[in-house]
Amino acid sequence: MRSLVVHRFAPLTAAALALSLPSQAQIWKREDVTFEKIDQRAKELAAQPYAPSDVEPLPDWMKNLNYDQYRDIRFVPERALWAAEKLPFRAMLFHPREREQVLVNEFTETHQQRIRLSDAFFSYGGLIGQRGDVPPEAGFGGVRLHAPLNRPDYFDELVAFQGASYWRALGKGQHYGISARGIAVDTGAEGVSEEFPVFREMWLRKPVPEDKAAMLFALLDGPSYTGVYGFIVQPGEDTVMTVRAALYARKEVKRIGLAPMSSMYWFGENSRKRFDDIRPEVHDSDGLAIRMNSGERIWRPISNDSGKLEFSFFPMDKCEGFGLLQRDRRFAAYEDGEAAYDKRPSLWIEPTSDWGSGKVMLMEIPTTNETKDNIVAMWEPSHTPQAGERIEFTYKQHWTLKDDPSGAGGRVVATRTGLHDWQPEQRTVVVEFAGGPLEKWEGDMPQAVVTAMGDAGSKINIQGVAVQKLPDNRFRVAFQIAPAEKGGKLADAGPQELRCCLKKGEDFLTETWAYRITP
Repeated sequence: MRSLVVHRFAPLTAAALALSLPSQAQIWKREDVTFEKIDQRAKELAAQPYAPSDVEPLPDWMKNLNYDQYRDIRFVPERALWAAEKLPFRAMLFHPREREQVLVNEFTETHQQRIRLSDAFFSYGGLIGQRGDVPPEAGFGGVRLHAPLNRPDYFDELVAFQGASYWRALGKGQHYGISARGIAVDTGAEGVSEEFPVFREMWLRKPVPEDKAAMLFALLDGPSYTGVYGFIVQPGEDTVMTVRAALYARKEVKRIGLAPMSSMYWFGENSRKRFDDIRPEVHDSDGLAIRMNSGERIWRPISNDSGKLEFSFFPMDKCEGFGLLQRDRRFAAYEDGEAAYDKRPSLWIEPTSDWGSGKVMLMEIPTTNETKDNIVAMWEPSHTPQAGERIEFTYKQHWTLKDDPSGAGGRVVATRTGLHDWQPEQRTVVVEFAGGPLEKWEGDMPQAVVTAMGDAGSKINIQGVAVQKLPDNRFRVAFQIAPAEKGGKLADAGPQELRCCLKKGEDFLTETWAYRITP
């Protein structure tokens, strides 16, 4: 089992203890903070019945803030932790509201202290109106770290933890989009409500001048699980987060998801269902990529066509990586200079310990707008922990603008499908591939392998499979699906799970296109 690398600290001096914090007493205690100590707290917490956080309740004026009022409260940059000490990272805090509060601590190699809530941290805009006292023992709404990502003289947002166990991170030139979270509990499980465990307390390691990465810990708590998370955040062109987690089950659940992520997909170039909007495409991610231990790479374009909740599962003995990617990086694909969908990061998960067997789950929730995340991807292990059981796992997150973090080589670059009124029972499907070994392809045409998965696949015939080389070294695979029964109706065949790839002999030249089509 690989563990997080712990950085060594410079000796603690009086200067190192001097903080540019508000005047509430910040009391340093001589105590070290480690993953193992927080792990022990999570274990003890799991042995107790679940109870909501017992931090000081918020006053009514805070709990009653509406959306616009809350947005009118801004953290004062000059009050950022470590801002006065010319260190490579800074921390800012989110104002609490009616949602869960998180207690925030700062630590060094030998000491730690609680960061107390104070109105001196924030500027309150004109929308706030009458406000009362701020309870110093209350928690915060979340934490965000800053670092000089895009230029050396400005501290950009690097990662933000806010709400339940959610966080979002950025690399150079990126705009916030996809979100990650610590754990998914009963997400999409039939007959039960989804749980959203929270980061109840967080510990931020005070950086030293030579640090290239930030470190923090979080204590997770919820009705079914407690746990500890350790993060090392390495900023750069791709921001890489190394995650170590240990979870304790209070009780068995129907479904647990590891390394879950949430994104938004409204419509894209492969959408059959169109919406009345001025933009060609609107999405944070356009597909799910999976790297199988067999050497096969999967690409599943996301869809929002059926109007129903859809699930896709990809079982495997060992997961080498998965993620929701934003591959289309052309501004012309979105024509949105404000939302900047072309600069939203892909999130690629790279396991660094043995997760065992399981499956990648993709959940697509129908939506009629872009305001909510409606796409979920996660790893569902074959073994669901029983009450009292502990699991530990590690992985890396790559927040990237690269179009191929999975290492697929030949990639899917287009998905098209159509149905003509003169052939109502024959749907044409076109898949295009490019890159990798196709870039300089010579000789015989690659072999197209097209299959229909599952029992529903026996209800259709796949016919007319053809491969064509197009300009720009693209290769098009075209085929039709029709009812297997003579005189049958394509609609009666039901949704079809299709696969398509290009091969040379037994070698994959491309990733495998995986798609669900409702005839």
